[in-house]
Amino acid sequence: MKKIALALAASIASAPAIAGPYVNVETNANYTGSDYTSRATDLHIGYENTAGIVDWYVQGGKTINATDGAEADSDFSGKLGGSIAASEKLGLYGEVSFANVEDSDNTYGTKLGAKYSF
Repeated sequence: MKKIALALAASIASAPAIAGPYVNVETNANYTGSDYTSRATDLHIGYENTAGIVDWYVQGGKTINATDGAEADSDFSGKLGGSIAASEKLGLYGEVSFANVEDSDNTYGTKLGAKYSF
């Protein structure tokens, strides 16, 4: 019976990811020393897929901004990103993000990285 359970668990864990829609909830808090300064919580709906050797995603929705000592507000934000397996052990990834900030300039960000597995 244990062998069947282990085989079932291994097959579930090794099943390929299915492309399509998803929900992503993410919160990022900022501190200076031990002093909390702000938090941004993304409530995004997204879509992910594979095009050739590139895995990509696009997502967007509301971001709730909570600055210490101020009322929380919300803005529209989004992300576009992807990754590619450069080799069996090396993966490369990148992301571009934006936030539409009311009564201010829009903000943009980028993320580039590499992940090497031993």
